[in-house]
Amino acid sequence: MATTSHREVPALSGTQFERGTPEGRSLRMMLSSAGRRVGLMRSFRQSAGLLGADLTMFACDLTPEWSPACIEADKASAAPPAESEEFIPAMLDICKREQIGLVVPTIDTELLAYSRARDQFSAINCHVAVADEPLVLMARDKLATALFLTEAGLRSPRTIAAEEFLSGEADLSLPLLAKPRHGSSSRGIMMAQNREDVLGLDKSEPYILQEYLHGREFTVSLYFDGEGQLQCAIPHERLRVRSGEVEKGVTVRDPSLSDMAWRLGKALHGARGAMCFQVRVDENGQPSIFEINARFGGGYPLAHQAGAQFARWMLEERLGLPRTANDDWQEGVLMLRFDDAVFV
Repeated sequence: MATTSHREVPALSGTQFERGTPEGRSLRMMLSSAGRRVGLMRSFRQSAGLLGADLTMFACDLTPEWSPACIEADKASAAPPAESEEFIPAMLDICKREQIGLVVPTIDTELLAYSRARDQFSAINCHVAVADEPLVLMARDKLATALFLTEAGLRSPRTIAAEEFLSGEADLSLPLLAKPRHGSSSRGIMMAQNREDVLGLDKSEPYILQEYLHGREFTVSLYFDGEGQLQCAIPHERLRVRSGEVEKGVTVRDPSLSDMAWRLGKALHGARGAMCFQVRVDENGQPSIFEINARFGGGYPLAHQAGAQFARWMLEERLGLPRTANDDWQEGVLMLRFDDAVFV
């Protein structure tokens, strides 16, 4: 498999854990499908520095030469498509060869493969920060997510399969929000104003139809420890969004969002590491969940800056250091994103 390297580092002898500084240890970590997640990578680097740990950052992507995060990594590798049969064998080979101790997935399409192969990575002493397979399957499926939220007693928009609408089995009134059932990053979303719009939806993948929610939009980032216990829930308002990711956001302490987050945390069995969910709050202050993501959200750097340092807590667990996860983060932290460039 082709490999693109940047600032090559020598392989460690022995296990992937070695004493680095008197205050910490060394860890070789992989950011999987790294893409543009430079902010996430820098959060891990900053956290390692605060812990006195020697972190060597690896990254992989389909085309690492086009990935800013891969360029910034200590070493980058090409990887097969996440949904291909070659993906897990290739990642196991890289992790074994490079003595990777922690893998952090970043995109929805790779989560299921990693959750199913988690024991294979454990066998080579590599921890994959991913939830259990049933939870990943639910979060990846918007129809299953809607059913889960209803059964958990959590407010959410009514959601049906497009086929149910066309057959007359459901009574939702148009207009409705049409979404790919397994989509992400706002791909393929549109307003269905009439039956013809529903008939014209892309036939190559299943669609759901959902009540359109009005009101302010929030992301709530969640951190679960290694035992699956929710330790932190931090909402931020999505003041402006571009290509599905928050461009301007601010952390907010809101009792209704906090209550919803901790209720959801109790219902999410098999959660591990970072997750997030999307909410709209109506004019009466009532929140409704419309999406769950079993991974780091794109707006995580805002949470990190506000004191909800999931990256640090993940490193603490993997390095066997005292755990400091908490819910004492700062309200009113504003993030204003801008375009930057990497030159090679």
